[in-house]
Amino acid sequence: MMDDALDTLGRTIAEALRTSVKDYVIAHHELTVHAEARDIVSVMRFLRDDPHCLFWNIVDITAVDWPGRERRFDVVYHLLSPKHNVRVRVKIEVDEGDPVDSIIGVYPGADWFEREAYDLYGVVFTGHPDMRRLLTDYGFDGHPLRKDFPLTGFVEVRYDDELKRVVYSPVRLVQEFRNFDFLSPWEGTDYVLPGDEKAGKIGGGQEPGKGS
Repeated sequence: MMDDALDTLGRTIAEALRTSVKDYVIAHHELTVHAEARDIVSVMRFLRDDPHCLFWNIVDITAVDWPGRERRFDVVYHLLSPKHNVRVRVKIEVDEGDPVDSIIGVYPGADWFEREAYDLYGVVFTGHPDMRRLLTDYGFDGHPLRKDFPLTGFVEVRYDDELKRVVYSPVRLVQEFRNFDFLSPWEGTDYVLPGDEKAGKIGGGQEPGKGS
């Protein structure tokens, strides 16, 4: 029954926005509408105002990074209709560097959501009154939720005792040479592991370093 209602809603949206909505899918009892990026503002206004929709609440705006795809990012909007007790997900595809129209004029609550998507993914929203980072620090380099962003980041923050202030330094990962043998300790190694020599003396059991 739930999926039937969602299918009816999806068909209503797709028929009303023929040039703006590419298709819709229902999975796990959730409705996802795939829209054209250029028409996102008009799509959002329709979803907010149409009597069959009345999605008055914006829940979240985020993105998904697909580095190997022609249009790298999905920008994803989650809306809630308290009137009809139903949710909808709207997705648009944008390439890296492509600006997306801000929907603050439709949903003022989108303010920080759009800033977060810019901060973490680098998606720029045109028409936003304050398009700056939200979660990362001043001077942060890169966008940390992109899949090509290094886990260590580009800089590290530390307190310099001589300068008496916080400074940013390039990340340096220094590791002494290690010989990885890739042998399983559960099956037994070909050498005595540190500490195993004690086991043979105390228990008088099997030869140190050899599995059963």
